[in-house]
Amino acid sequence: MQAHAFAPYEALAETLIPHAAEGDDGSHDLAHIHRVFRNATRIHAQEGGDGKVLVASVLLHDCVAVEKNSPLRAQASRLAAEKASGILSDLGWNDTEIQAVTHAILTHSFSANIAPETLEAKILQDADRLDAIGMVGAARCFYIAGRMGSALYDPADPLAKNRPLDDRRFAIDHFENKLFKLADGFQTETGRQIAKERHERLQQVLDLFLDEI
Repeated sequence: MQAHAFAPYEALAETLIPHAAEGDDGSHDLAHIHRVFRNATRIHAQEGGDGKVLVASVLLHDCVAVEKNSPLRAQASRLAAEKASGILSDLGWNDTEIQAVTHAILTHSFSANIAPETLEAKILQDADRLDAIGMVGAARCFYIAGRMGSALYDPADPLAKNRPLDDRRFAIDHFENKLFKLADGFQTETGRQIAKERHERLQQVLDLFLDEI
């Protein structure tokens, strides 16, 4: 992924891309960061906010890799925020800008369960969650399930009508356990509008999947 993909913030992207992603998780790679950037810039165009802070937050929001099944998963955004603070400090950013970026990174995560307070933080959270629903969200769900060694579904009870949901064992359980809940928690009006469309696509994916099994 080249810096020009993050126009008009190419210079900032060129500086931060080397820090943006670590590990080999294809659901949290530079392609994911670019999709989040596109979502964020679409929301930013309607909602406003500080573009420099927002783009830095996007580029560094996953700068620490923590696997989905790690006991440290709920700490991932805090670890990323701390690393981002050091990176931006070394680049000469002032404290106000650094605090704005680290707050956005800290609060973007579903697992962290911390409410975003600034517009940039709200946009980042919405932009990141948009990548968890819709067609890409479904693809990422199945990718992560395979990475974690989960089955696609429980053949005896696919919809968990007579068992607890268990998205560590069955991929499609994650739709009901988390993904279908995301659309109700968007922070910006623009994010909510996009989320409604993608939520409907996500439901279609599951409906078509169930039709084939």
